[in-house]
Amino acid sequence: MKAIQVFKPGHLEIIEKEKPRITRGDEVLIRVRMVGICGSDMHIYHGTSPVATYPRVIGHEMVGEVAELGPDVTRLAVGDKVVMEPIEWCGTCYACRSGRRNVCTQLQVYGVHKDGAYQEYIVLPERIVHKVDARLDWHEAVLVEPFTIGAQANWRGDVRAGDVVFIMGAGPIGICALQVAKIQGATCIISDLSDDKLAYARSLGADYTLNPLKDDVVKEIGRITEGIGPNVTIDAVCTTRTFEQAVEITSVAGRVVVLGFSDAPSSIAQLHITKKELTVAGSRLQSNQFGQVVEWFNNGTIQPASFVSHRYALEDIHEAIKLIETSPNEVRKVVLEVGGTSS
Repeated sequence: MKAIQVFKPGHLEIIEKEKPRITRGDEVLIRVRMVGICGSDMHIYHGTSPVATYPRVIGHEMVGEVAELGPDVTRLAVGDKVVMEPIEWCGTCYACRSGRRNVCTQLQVYGVHKDGAYQEYIVLPERIVHKVDARLDWHEAVLVEPFTIGAQANWRGDVRAGDVVFIMGAGPIGICALQVAKIQGATCIISDLSDDKLAYARSLGADYTLNPLKDDVVKEIGRITEGIGPNVTIDAVCTTRTFEQAVEITSVAGRVVVLGFSDAPSSIAQLHITKKELTVAGSRLQSNQFGQVVEWFNNGTIQPASFVSHRYALEDIHEAIKLIETSPNEVRKVVLEVGGTSS
């Protein structure tokens, strides 16, 4: 079968490898139908991921159909449309016992530490396979995993009805965080350097949009919030300066959520955090978000049909990467189709 493997930073190839087989009773063989290209996949390709190992079959935003079941599988049936929760955890460490398996001390992430979903078939344990409604199109269901990241950021920020939420960045994760925050009943401000991305955010319910190239962000947020500041700031841009600004502008008793993996230090005075008694929270992957997000997809609370902007065949991965790198303002989400994808 075909697979996409990053041998080392900057070296990606389509390879032929043996089709995986079920070896344990709780495993499921899945025919991959569509995978999304995530920013973390690009970081692995470029060698800027601080956690990836090589060589690696990348990819973790996957939807497929069950092709075969191990004898101990009880929740799934052949033909089910399913998505992958792309993490493995130990279940015994402090994080796991605290309900935070996404930061398990033995965490293994598919597409990062274990071979991922850029391949025609994948074998997974039943516990990380989630069934979705058969009526969902492939290009909708493939977005479940990114929306769990947005849901996690909202959970880490304790977003509540009536909160004002400022989301820095209208890329895929920012847009996912926006839609979840609107479901929670928040008023949402979102910023980006692209007017096209801001227009898309408005179409999805953003109450206010700001372009730092044109707007004085601090002044405008002060005006919108009557000088109070946002109650929750979600930094999906992840630069040293956006982190600093998030701490500076967030309201008293507010929450700052950061998603970046950079090891470059920011200059943040303790005064901002202590005087306002801020909560500063990291948000990584997701913990127990799949059930709720799948429900939102199944019942139409989230309607992501417009999110996928470009589709490519698995074999056209280099063309897809070129588009992402050369025309970022034209891209919302790029997906790879693996075989036929009719619903």
